[in-house]
Amino acid sequence: MRVIAEPPPALDAVEFDRLMMPFAPFERPPSIAVAVSGGRDSLALALLSRDWIAARGGTLVALIVDHGLRAESRTEAEAARAILGEQGIDAAILTWSGDKPRTGLQEAARANRYRLLRDECRRRGILHLLLAHHADDQAETLAMRAVRNSGPDGLSGMAAVVELPELRLLRPLLGVARSRLGATLRSRSVRWLDDPSNLDLRFERVRVRLAPPLRVVGTEPAVRHAREQGVAEAAVALLELDQTSAAAFDRDAFARLAPDLQVRLLSRLVQGLGGRDHPPRQDRLAAACRRLCQAESGGKSGRAQDFTLAGCRLVLRSSKDREQPALSLSKGFARGPGSHGPRMRWIVRPENGRYGGKPLFPAAFFACFACSMTAATHLECNPTPTDIGQ
Repeated sequence: MRVIAEPPPALDAVEFDRLMMPFAPFERPPSIAVAVSGGRDSLALALLSRDWIAARGGTLVALIVDHGLRAESRTEAEAARAILGEQGIDAAILTWSGDKPRTGLQEAARANRYRLLRDECRRRGILHLLLAHHADDQAETLAMRAVRNSGPDGLSGMAAVVELPELRLLRPLLGVARSRLGATLRSRSVRWLDDPSNLDLRFERVRVRLAPPLRVVGTEPAVRHAREQGVAEAAVALLELDQTSAAAFDRDAFARLAPDLQVRLLSRLVQGLGGRDHPPRQDRLAAACRRLCQAESGGKSGRAQDFTLAGCRLVLRSSKDREQPALSLSKGFARGPGSHGPRMRWIVRPENGRYGGKPLFPAAFFACFACSMTAATHLECNPTPTDIGQ
């Protein structure tokens, strides 16, 4: 007897409304943008977003990026805009102009795509940019990071929310399978475009997509939730923040953390402050944590112990060398029995002041465990999005 598989169900307005609820509140009426390539995933998101925004009296714009990497790219962008127009969705084409690099082309295209999207949202005063990454994309990202030895923090996967200084990146479809997005378009009789680069084996993500499925141990939702809550609680207990993108923590209190928690907390801290796309390698983080714990004060200030990691400068100072940071996340440090006098603190700030003057958002940094989204892995507060994917 041959078993016929049931076709995947399409997403409807009720389910999409439920997927959007964890991202509330929105302004009234809301104004959002959707990044659209013309492919199945982003078109499905655009249609679902159109219905969601219409029910709230808001405005929606679809943003299409023409990378100019192939002769037919402009024609494809125009075709995507035409499909959106047929569905009553306003769309704008953003063009990556200028010379293209000979190496690292995919990374450069990704960076410029997000630069164009962010600039256009800023110009329009839009605070929310929706991205169509789904459950299959998340699995591919986890597999890629496992190959890179990203460690537990890197294996968190893509975040459902990324807080940027001027807007939020929102991924409402991280818990939805790719097949359901195709079913959504078919149920509405909407055509989509196929991107030839999705079959180009030169790209790592394509090779991962076509390879046998890889189960990455330690990425189950319950495990990720417990791991993120540990980082959150450590951040609340230890970190002091100021409004010039710097953080500080007590050396002895940090040394009392479990080694794996030290690594995850330091990874999150330098990644956010340094504006990096990916966490540092595990061996470098582990070595840095040993250095943070073992350092002795080199005289009054401990300047002999200073070092750099992932675009951040870590300096050892006595608490009496400078005023306390403006904001402490807890009432005080657990300094341990018998500790008296000035304490030694590690201060972490972006190297060369690259992001000086931009405030660090502690709520987004340590509130990861408060997120109730089943598909969300953590909230990020990075000047650039973490593994922005396709």
